[in-house]
Amino acid sequence: DTPARPPRPNAFEFHAPATFNVELPTLDLLEPASDDIETITDEHLAQTAQVIEQRLQEFKVPVTVVGASAGPVITRFEIEPALGVRGSQIVGLMKDLSRGLGLTSIRVVETIPGKTCMGLELPNAKRQMIRLSEILESRQYQHSASQLTIAMGKDITGHPVVTDLAKAPHMLVAGTTGSGKSVAINAMILSLLYKATPEDVRLIMIDPKMLELSVYEGIPHLLAPVVTDMKLAANALNWCVGEMEKRYRLMSAVGVRNLAGFNQKIRDAEAKEKKIGNPFSLTPEDPEPLSTLPLIVVVIDELADLMMVAGKKIEELIARLAQKARAAGIHLILATQRPSVDVITGLIKANIPTRVAFQVSSKIDSRTILDQMGAESLLGMGDMLFLPPGTGYPQRVHGAFVADEEVHRIVEYLKQFGEPQYEEGILDGPAADGATQDLFGDAPDAEADPLYDEAVAFVVRTRRASISSVQRQLRIGYNRAARLVEQMEAAGLVSPMGINGSREVLVPAAAD
Repeated sequence: DTPARPPRPNAFEFHAPATFNVELPTLDLLEPASDDIETITDEHLAQTAQVIEQRLQEFKVPVTVVGASAGPVITRFEIEPALGVRGSQIVGLMKDLSRGLGLTSIRVVETIPGKTCMGLELPNAKRQMIRLSEILESRQYQHSASQLTIAMGKDITGHPVVTDLAKAPHMLVAGTTGSGKSVAINAMILSLLYKATPEDVRLIMIDPKMLELSVYEGIPHLLAPVVTDMKLAANALNWCVGEMEKRYRLMSAVGVRNLAGFNQKIRDAEAKEKKIGNPFSLTPEDPEPLSTLPLIVVVIDELADLMMVAGKKIEELIARLAQKARAAGIHLILATQRPSVDVITGLIKANIPTRVAFQVSSKIDSRTILDQMGAESLLGMGDMLFLPPGTGYPQRVHGAFVADEEVHRIVEYLKQFGEPQYEEGILDGPAADGATQDLFGDAPDAEADPLYDEAVAFVVRTRRASISSVQRQLRIGYNRAARLVEQMEAAGLVSPMGINGSREVLVPAAAD
């Protein structure tokens, strides 16, 4: 009687993803576009063009306006500088020109791709409201085959702009408070919900603000409840890294290069009424059949808050996902309102090529997000610069507006198809070890801490029971060192803290 073969290392049981019977929401749940569209007359454009030429001539910078195109929010005038006039001269006169025209801000576009002229973008007197329903019913969105099609808004000429998150493959969204960032995140999530069922796309939402993404609680697309506790957020990202590695091993064993290829291979086998067994099964004699895997989109609404709680570890997890998760079908959308270098670090930026900048307060912040200036002269309220992957030129887009009532209507519609089926273990911490416990500087019980005995030996040997010395000696975080010393106090090894903050070691020194 031969003994059962032990399972292979890294073996795991393949759980077939949950199945849902969800119908995609209809467009009548969204507010329709307004019919009140204000048009700008040709006379008005010609008059403004004349004023631009006059004002720049006053500063000895001769230019000719060669064209103008009016859009829903701004009008772009194309200007041809005279011979010998440098582009930087016009950029330097931006504030004087906006004052001369009586406008709040003007954006100068030094290079318009495919043209030999420069661009001046002037805000319209009355801006048009762009509704999400306009973008979702457009030909660009409807004809896009990707299930990760995201509606961005309209470009400066009023044409709908959509992008494919699968090609992005991750997105960084930044802008000051009130610039329209959260509305844009809502528009992105809703455009995913309008395109894909929970079998195709699952979501993990991390929301430190506790207000923005919590409205999606209970929709079938969620893999885990909306995460508002930052300590659990690291666990969720940890799970994503583990899931990515697991998917890579599966794809390697099946012989495909990405998740789309994997799912196609499974469907082809099912069409022939065959099954592909799990190559890493715990029971190799009778492996469970593989089934198609959903794409996973991780939405983090406030990266700055997450970086404050567990900076280095979070940065590493996000960098690992950004580097490798694309082929495994895991995509990130990161949003932050503090576009400084300590939040958007070089490691994160290098791996997230697609950026969206809303209005920011300074040129430095604009450079942090886009690696170029321009976002400081945006108009706010959904006005953005969108840097698509593989291009160095940001595209100016006016974001689609989504009201809270529209979000609630779609969430209620999706909830009627049943409860979400959460994946187990996403928010549970990894197995307790020194590295993961020190992520937040706390372990459940200091005596269970693998470094407790070493800390006691150090304190008894040196006769110094200070937290900082334990911290330095063991190279651990302050909170963890403090907990070790408090546990020694509870065990009677050291005295309580004296008036001057010092402690006595109560146990005798170990004999040599």
